[in-house]
Amino acid sequence: MKELFWELPQKSHWVFMGYATLEKDPPFLKDLYHFESTRISRKIPNKHDFVTLLRFDPCISTNSVNPDTIFANNEMSLQDIEIYGFDYDYTLAFYSSHLHTLIFNIARDILITKHRYPEGLRKYEYIPNFAVRGLHYDVQKALLMKIDAFHYIQLGTVYRGLHPVPDEEVIAMYEGCHVPLENMSDFYGKSSHGHTMKQFMDIFSLPEMTLLSCVNDFFMKHNIDYEPVHLYKDVKEAIRDVHVKGIMYRAVEADIDKYICYGEQSQAVLNKLSEHGKKMFLITNSPLTLCKGMSYIVGKDWRDLFDVVIVQADKPSFFNDRRKYVALLWDRIHRLEKGQIYKQGNLYEFLRLTSWRGSKVLYFGDHIYSDLDLTLKHGWRTGAIIPELRKEIKIMNTEEYMHMMTWLQALTGLIEHMQVHRDPASSSVVQEWIREREVHRQRISSMLSLGSLFRTYHNPTYFSRRLSQLRRHLHAQQSFPRRTPLQQGVSLFGLRQSCCPERLATGHVQML
Repeated sequence: MKELFWELPQKSHWVFMGYATLEKDPPFLKDLYHFESTRISRKIPNKHDFVTLLRFDPCISTNSVNPDTIFANNEMSLQDIEIYGFDYDYTLAFYSSHLHTLIFNIARDILITKHRYPEGLRKYEYIPNFAVRGLHYDVQKALLMKIDAFHYIQLGTVYRGLHPVPDEEVIAMYEGCHVPLENMSDFYGKSSHGHTMKQFMDIFSLPEMTLLSCVNDFFMKHNIDYEPVHLYKDVKEAIRDVHVKGIMYRAVEADIDKYICYGEQSQAVLNKLSEHGKKMFLITNSPLTLCKGMSYIVGKDWRDLFDVVIVQADKPSFFNDRRKYVALLWDRIHRLEKGQIYKQGNLYEFLRLTSWRGSKVLYFGDHIYSDLDLTLKHGWRTGAIIPELRKEIKIMNTEEYMHMMTWLQALTGLIEHMQVHRDPASSSVVQEWIREREVHRQRISSMLSLGSLFRTYHNPTYFSRRLSQLRRHLHAQQSFPRRTPLQQGVSLFGLRQSCCPERLATGHVQML
């Protein structure tokens, strides 16, 4: 009678696997010994040594990733860049967590006062870690969810109100997990079938998702009949009022220390570019009140750094329409002058007046539709600012996450290699591994709100796919198309190629 133990030390936060008592070793163990001996250039004489290898082998790397790394998706020499462009919100200006609470509270109050929603909604407060960027909202079904790059819903991420929807119910509603292409949203949340799926792509959308979920939760708790499409439109209008009517910007201007993080690094970068003779421009949807924010971040002479400043640009329309520029004195514009501030306009006039075309321009923004499709249309180089991924990298650098991901990879490798053996003993152990893997997946996902911004269990998210199509360079983080560890992960079963901190190749992107 032999016993197969897969018990890993609790001090490493790895999970007790359990054991199987077998009359003889399962057939796959012989394959396992041979497989691992060829994989890691050492022989594994018996089961005990293999378990010891899983526990302590030095090939399990603990290299962490620098949260401030700049990752490149395409080769580029900065010597070739003559002009640098910037968005304002979440590119030059980074806001504190208080801003999302402000947006949520103002929009909630607009629903109550303007749209006559129940006073009971005032009891709801903003939930900071409820949502992440890139989620989809089914307007007709009032469901918030995470969808991968191939239009499949990730089960376990579907929420009605503030509560998850059981997987069985999701599968029944959608007749599976696939969302047809004609139901997916464009930038404005409409498809060929009308309002079906809205994807929330910018950081300002986090309060909107939370407010939608809170209002849905209130109506369900109080058994109030409502039309989900009208609810979506009302919340969208309330959020829009917060921005378009300048309510948010006036509040920020009144207490700038509370809402804007001091921009020491932004100031240093802009000054260095200016000292090296680079041209710079600013195109933002923000109103003129950004002047106080820029003075706070960069200094009172911030206008001297930029050759062109355009406010209320109304992106993405700015990149497609043919509106003329308007100076603040309402003069007709024949040239764009340094030190002046312009309103609206369009990219075609901008290119005509500046002749800043092609790959000599590098533009930074945070919205992958309104900022980063320039590379496809006009040949500009683009850089994506993904500030929330600094937090994601820091979580992934923790010892707990590294150990959990390492064991998840080991389990996946065992399952993939050994599932070909169909005898009862082998099948029993493989099923045990599958159950263990599912528990680990849930634990890892719980460490990040609704999981990673860039991936579902196996596939890149819809957000990740769009980002990989549009941007050339990514600041603060990178996407991982498959459920793989970062540099610290173990390569026990050939799930991924080994990598070093300087370079990591994935199925969609290459980090340099």
